Amino acid sequence: MNLIGLIVAIIAVDQWSKFAIKTSLNLYQSIPVIQDFFHFTYVTNDGMAFGLSLPGGKIVLLVLTVILTGVIVSFLWKERDGHPLIKYGLALILSGAFGNLIDRIMYGKVVDFLDFMIGNYHWYIFNIADSAVTIGMTLFIYHSFIIQETNPNIDSPT
Repeated sequence: MNLIGLIVAIIAVDQWSKFAIKTSLNLYQSIPVIQDFFHFTYVTNDGMAFGLSLPGGKIVLLVLTVILTGVIVSFLWKERDGHPLIKYGLALILSGAFGNLIDRIMYGKVVDFLDFMIGNYHWYIFNIADSAVTIGMTLFIYHSFIIQETNPNIDSPT
């Protein structure tokens, strides 16, 4: 799958899943998929990752998100002939950023619904876009610190 197709597919699945949750559940409603391990729980987040707030509020966060998304687009363009882990990592990060940016622009907040727990420990509730960003960052970091460290000339032109 090419990078643009991957980006479009992830954004589409992210937006569809958020629409499905918003139209199927009430805010704060939770439905167990695997009891005491995985639930669909409809919440919204008007802050950053993990519910953190940014001084200046939603407008500052929206502006920073637009700027950082532009930076990712330019970096992906620069790396278009680079290592596949870098390209796919950036594509995943970009698709997640776009997915959540769409929510911020249209609703002023992001829909989250994937709720994992083990016993009394709950992880932060997240969405498909957040998952794409996390996987993309993992690929990017893996390439940067493992692959490139063991072979520093891997991305250098010959």
